[in-house]
Amino acid sequence: MQEFNGQNIIVTGGTRGIGAGITEAFLQAGARVVATYSGNDEAAKNFKEKNAAFGEQLVLKKFNVANTTEVENFFKDYEATFPSLEILVNNAGIRRDSIIPSMTENDWDAVIDTNLKGTYNMTRFAVLLMMKNRYGRIVNMSSVGGKLGLPGQANYAASKAGQIALSLSVSKEVAKRNITVNNVCPGFIETELLKDLPEEQVKEYKSQVPMKRFGKVEEVAHAVLFFASKNASYISGTTLDVSGGLNA
Repeated sequence: MQEFNGQNIIVTGGTRGIGAGITEAFLQAGARVVATYSGNDEAAKNFKEKNAAFGEQLVLKKFNVANTTEVENFFKDYEATFPSLEILVNNAGIRRDSIIPSMTENDWDAVIDTNLKGTYNMTRFAVLLMMKNRYGRIVNMSSVGGKLGLPGQANYAASKAGQIALSLSVSKEVAKRNITVNNVCPGFIETELLKDLPEEQVKEYKSQVPMKRFGKVEEVAHAVLFFASKNASYISGTTLDVSGGLNA
């Protein structure tokens, strides 16, 4: 386990699913975490209560990462409250699956705006803070779906492939400031995002995974903490699949 004592971290979509696991892993490693969420107040409240032992180490903030004004206001508040920003994990994401003839414009826009524009919005303002201290770690939660292109997920795949491309460009722009930008690409992970899948589809997906099982949230969190650590100082612009061997 990496040590993050004294570091300040933002995890978007940090109160549920993979994001919750990442938040908890950072808390356990001594960091102070701002976990953001966009709508599920009950889940956020339950998450806060579950992690009450961490006290002021955990701060929750509600806003929409796709809304530039809300993101800007969040960072103004953040800068007035916290002395620095060491790590940003762009984890907020949604799925609205449908085959392309049936996919509505709203479903396309919602996924692209949250998953890709949200990453742009958060990264843009985070880099400004990180540049002041000439240090930072940005980890973008992409997906193997961005490389595999699963049927019914054209919007999701496009957004996740876009995150990887964005990371490649930004990693070159900020390298001289001691800021790294990397991607973690989970495969099929046991979260609520998979609960709506039919049983037969679950069996089909598991059969495609060489390890013949879905991954666990903590297995993804370990990869994120490595990229976010000082030990990963010479790794930037790269992508790590956490997929049980399911690769493009």
